[in-house]
Amino acid sequence: MALSKLERRTRIKQRIRKIVSGTANKPRLSVFRSNKEIYAQLVDDVNGVTIASVSSRDKDIKASTKVEASVAVGKAIAEKASKAGVDSVAFDRNGYLYHGRVKVLADAAREAGLKF
Repeated sequence: MALSKLERRTRIKQRIRKIVSGTANKPRLSVFRSNKEIYAQLVDDVNGVTIASVSSRDKDIKASTKVEASVAVGKAIAEKASKAGVDSVAFDRNGYLYHGRVKVLADAAREAGLKF
């Protein structure tokens, strides 16, 4: 019996979330990608709080392609993290392959100063 793409991603996501958890000092950088947009948020799982979030839908994110939007979101989440006093995060790819827009976002966040 073949799994649908969503069921497969959900299983991978559950496997990742068993291991990756965020704290106030080292929050989880969670990435969600839809067909058109990409979202990133810093989550403190201990207190159940979102520290910062950025989306390609935000007014200050200007990009003509989805990859450019991912780069802009990666840089923006790193800037918000530094303002919140966070320098290192646990990366949660949320069941997506570390490839394409997810990888570009992670690389942009690293270049902007986040450690993971």
